[in-house]
Amino acid sequence: MCVAIPGKVIEIYEGESLIDFGKIKKRVNTFFIDNIQEGDYVLIHAGCAIEKVSEEEAIETMDIFKSISEEL
Repeated sequence: MCVAIPGKVIEIYEGESLIDFGKIKKRVNTFFIDNIQEGDYVLIHAGCAIEKVSEEEAIETMDIFKSISEEL
């Protein structure tokens, strides 16, 4: 099992994209994601985008991570 964090694609570069994780924006490898566009949501694991997800799924996952961090 791996932990992947959802983020929103803000800018696209050659093989990389700037991803918005909420309070953090970071460039990650998006080379293996076909037809990536600004506004897409992707799951990031170990600095690489591993798949596209819907906005609803991304928000739900972000809410789960937020609730876990508030409990710690």
